[in-house]
Amino acid sequence: MATSDKNIKNSISLPKNNNIMNIAIILAGGTGKRIGYEVPKQFLTIAGKTILEYTVDVFEKNSQIDEIAIVIHESFISDVHKIISRNHYQKVKKILKGGKERFESTLEGIKAYSQFPNYNLIFHDAVRPLVSDRIIKDVVKALEMFNAVGVAVPVTDTVYQVDDSSNFIQSIPNRSFLQRAQTPQGIKTETLLKATQMAMKNADFQFTDDCSVVAKYLPCEKIFIVRGEENNIKLTYPEDLLFLQHQLSKGQ
Repeated sequence: MATSDKNIKNSISLPKNNNIMNIAIILAGGTGKRIGYEVPKQFLTIAGKTILEYTVDVFEKNSQIDEIAIVIHESFISDVHKIISRNHYQKVKKILKGGKERFESTLEGIKAYSQFPNYNLIFHDAVRPLVSDRIIKDVVKALEMFNAVGVAVPVTDTVYQVDDSSNFIQSIPNRSFLQRAQTPQGIKTETLLKATQMAMKNADFQFTDDCSVVAKYLPCEKIFIVRGEENNIKLTYPEDLLFLQHQLSKGQ
């Protein structure tokens, strides 16, 4: 990443203890149109509402969530303001400018709450609108005992680890020890900050989820796994949109 460890330390500090709050950070910074639509996935509309609205709705209504921050590309900040106004969201307190990479968007969330090291930062993909109340509540409950919590479902297919060419099997891991990661992922501000500061010393470091930073740089930190759900899919392919349309339209 381009940002240096020095820059992180200058922009984030670790102050005194504060009362614990559960902060949902909705990662909606993507601008890609990989599934062939004219707008980013989080702004696709189903039954009169955007994917982003369905996702925020779940956290807005969840009794365990105290506050919501939405991380969005600067080109779409005005759109998010309109969504907040239209839905009269009470818990959305911050709109944060997202970076090009997920890591940079996560960093914006850390910076926004860096004065509260005991807060629970609960990161969630904006394009996972079917996340259940049960998953969110289980993540919050697990954070009472652990500093980092992931969500995952067991792998049901055999998984091949391939060689550099991707043409040949190198090994076949025991799927009993494999699970597919989902979001939300809950991490204490202080824990994620420590891992992030260490990660930034590696200029080539990249990651696709938040627990991976803790796992790599704080290996002694236990990361508890909450049971996910097959419905909690991330909108990635056109067939995913068909599934979401069916599921979300049922609730209208």
